[in-house]
Amino acid sequence: MNRWTAALRLTGVGFFIGISIVGGTFAGLWLDDRLNTRPVFILIGLFLGLVVAVYGVYHMIKPFMSNKQDKENG
Repeated sequence: MNRWTAALRLTGVGFFIGISIVGGTFAGLWLDDRLNTRPVFILIGLFLGLVVAVYGVYHMIKPFMSNKQDKENG
């Protein structure tokens, strides 16, 4: 993997984290406005956004971890 590909992938990780958390929070805010349950769905959306962000970041960073291990072993 060349440097530009790695740099773009890491930039994408940052955007993915932000979009996941903000998207989950706004979805929770929207549901709370519809159902009049103010903090409940905001917190659930925030939590789900964090879970999606961690899961996605793990899968996006996984190739970097395997390349490092291959270089150390080889």
